[in-house]
Amino acid sequence: MFESPAYAATGAAAPSGTAAFMVNIFPLILIFIIFYFLLIRPQQRRVKQHQQMVQAVKPRDTAITSGGLIGKVTKVDENEVEMEIAQGVRVRVVKSMLSDIRPHGAKPAND
Repeated sequence: MFESPAYAATGAAAPSGTAAFMVNIFPLILIFIIFYFLLIRPQQRRVKQHQQMVQAVKPRDTAITSGGLIGKVTKVDENEVEMEIAQGVRVRVVKSMLSDIRPHGAKPAND
């Protein structure tokens, strides 16, 4: 009426101790390496390029802020930039908020 439970035959011995730990941790290390090369490293490059671009800003360049304002740089300080966004309208912007800089003398794309 009742059947006895079946037990799995013992085939190959499962890794134990340090070997089992290495088998379990290897996929996590592999995932971290993939994330580093696909996400972390490219982001570090972009941050470094942005810092170099911001440090190279000079008067008469056209700057675009992260908020979308486009204007001509009139004055550059250590941490701030003064931009003229319309004739006679000047605003001060923190340098790190600049998203793009077009050097003076660069031609527009349509010309």
